[in-house]
Amino acid sequence: MTPFNRNFGQGRSREGISPDMNWRELTKAGNIYEPGNANTYETGDWRTIRPIWNKERCIHCLICWRYCPDASIISTDGKFDCFDYKHCKGCGICANVCPTHAIDMISEDEIDKQKEARRNEE
Repeated sequence: MTPFNRNFGQGRSREGISPDMNWRELTKAGNIYEPGNANTYETGDWRTIRPIWNKERCIHCLICWRYCPDASIISTDGKFDCFDYKHCKGCGICANVCPTHAIDMISEDEIDKQKEARRNEE
């Protein structure tokens, strides 16, 4: 595993974090000492349900984009483009605020079953 380049510790710069570090080497109380580092935390693997965009129902109002707490909705030229699944935690806020119900929340287990079925068909 490649260590992440983050600032850990009590205001001291650290080289990174690795699986073999003990708790004393990690950030005290989960503090983050370097602003603007959210892009390095790929938190999408926490998700148990995934938002799926229905292109036919979407009116590109971008209400979902405004309410997403993780900035995981990518817009291009003022229209919905895609989800950033590396950072989306599957909270479902986007689906709840969508006026046309263009976002469906599907369980990750169901998506895995669908992928498996497609592989078996080949």
